[in-house]
Amino acid sequence: IERAIEVMRSGRLHRYNVIDGETAEAALLETEFAAYMGQQYCLACASGGYALHIALRAAGIQTGDAVLANAFTLAPVPGAIDNAGGVPVLVEIDENYNVDLNHLETMMIESGAGYFIISHMRGHIADMHAIVRLCEKYHVILIEDCAHTMGAFWKGKRSGTFGKVACFSTQTYKHMNSGEGGFLTTDDAEIMARAIMHSGSYMLFERHNAAPDPSVFTDIKFDTPNYSGRMDNLRAAILRAQLPLLDENCRRWNERYRALEKCLATNPAVQLSDRPQQEAFVGSSLQFRVEALDTDQITSFVENCAKHGVELKWFGDLEPHGFTSRYDSWRYLNNKQDLPNTLRILSTTFDMRIPLTFEIADMLVIGEVINDVVAEQLGQH
Repeated sequence: IERAIEVMRSGRLHRYNVIDGETAEAALLETEFAAYMGQQYCLACASGGYALHIALRAAGIQTGDAVLANAFTLAPVPGAIDNAGGVPVLVEIDENYNVDLNHLETMMIESGAGYFIISHMRGHIADMHAIVRLCEKYHVILIEDCAHTMGAFWKGKRSGTFGKVACFSTQTYKHMNSGEGGFLTTDDAEIMARAIMHSGSYMLFERHNAAPDPSVFTDIKFDTPNYSGRMDNLRAAILRAQLPLLDENCRRWNERYRALEKCLATNPAVQLSDRPQQEAFVGSSLQFRVEALDTDQITSFVENCAKHGVELKWFGDLEPHGFTSRYDSWRYLNNKQDLPNTLRILSTTFDMRIPLTFEIADMLVIGEVINDVVAEQLGQH
């Protein structure tokens, strides 16, 4: 808060509005987040969805190109593909909310897609080594949507370091909070140079520190459109203060996640996802299914949990609510796909955010409420 106030008092909120000898907060944040990720380049953006859009642009997408994406994701992902001129091709998920690897390979072959945005939706990480092998086999550029996996690992390797590009969100409900915001990270110099130009650097790209050498911009600076989606210094200052706390916050999320998971695991009517040992996830939300509930019971279940102060989201609703939507509600997609496994899994999937303002004792109470309301709906009380 103090640093944010200093930035506001300076009046220099725009990232390129600096005085001699000064480095902008946005540039400092990019350097620090690149170091955190162990990558060469980082760009701070207006949002995670914007980062996905310019990641596709910088990676070379052309109008009409097919782009693979999980069927279980949030609306900004197909929106970014559409914004970049691509055609979303959706892939089924498995019982653990990860992309179905067999269907992924089938769709790679059938669509001829040159890009795959894998969303680590709600923090679930698929077998990334298997996915990288498939992408290499079919010459597909992998872009990681790490909106829910900032701070997570797969087999000791950071989520966001498997693909050609990774995109992160710092929207209010993510692992760092600037209200709106995002990052794009990569080790590819040309992709980063194009992304910086796309973000609206004008000819001020030399004011980026976690960026390629200025010579990389020579051949691209005149033919790369400016889509104007920079992060400002105020949001950057807010995020810089949070980055040193990220790993500890991830640990605290997991404590709360495990407490709730353990409580729900005592209920045979509740189905939880398997979390493999290779997945060092960040439990900022928890998903579960109650397959015995029908649609009417589900509506009553969500309402009764809310009456006890437990807010759940239902991913199977025919109508989108809040942030929650199914792929069949994105009606602007021209290629209508039938994805029965995804619909079946989501039809009884519930989602709960885990704020760090909750204590472990709160998670146990929440688990008891959910278990009790499930029992009521199934007539077990």
